[in-house]
Amino acid sequence: MAELEKAFLEIEGGTKIACLFNPETIAVGRTNFWSADPMPGRGVPKLRYGGAESGWMSLELVFDTTASGQSVASYTGKLMGLMDVDTSLPGTDESTNNARPPTVTFHWGDLHSFKSVVADLSISFTYFSSSGTPLRATASLQLRQFEPSQAFGPQNPTSGTPRPHRVHRVQPGETLDRISARYYGDSTRWRLLAGANGIEDPLAIKPGALLSVPRLDS
Repeated sequence: MAELEKAFLEIEGGTKIACLFNPETIAVGRTNFWSADPMPGRGVPKLRYGGAESGWMSLELVFDTTASGQSVASYTGKLMGLMDVDTSLPGTDESTNNARPPTVTFHWGDLHSFKSVVADLSISFTYFSSSGTPLRATASLQLRQFEPSQAFGPQNPTSGTPRPHRVHRVQPGETLDRISARYYGDSTRWRLLAGANGIEDPLAIKPGALLSVPRLDS
């Protein structure tokens, strides 16, 4: 069986940060602004569209160097560096303090995120050697969309499309009903997954395929 492709982060300029383990889930979402003018003695006012906010993408990455014994900080340090201002980037003008951190694009096989920036980063070190060297860490990243993109479909609100949605990569031996049971606690909701992904034959999904996992309406 072919080995699954490993995900990586591509940093502005071409540098890559390899993911030692692929993420289990990826969440993507957007926010639109709506406003209204409530008036005393009147009913529900009509909303006005006030614009869109950049999309976001959140994921957790696990890094483990127990096999080599080297500090896992060699990986997490690169992630922390994505929060730092890089004065070598185009458009930098130090005389006016016009500088920024680099953009980041997440890649995993056929999945390519929008160009983004790291808006929030949290790293937990969860395993250490006897000498105190960190050997395992979990990094939680919140990426914010940097510019217009079609990475996750048209960037216009679509009626009836649940947001945010999740993305699941099919693992060997998984079936739609098992994936449905995992996310919805109900294996009979596999038809929701099939409809959201245009799957006609639920037995034909292949390991490595990416599935959109809609969230259920409250």
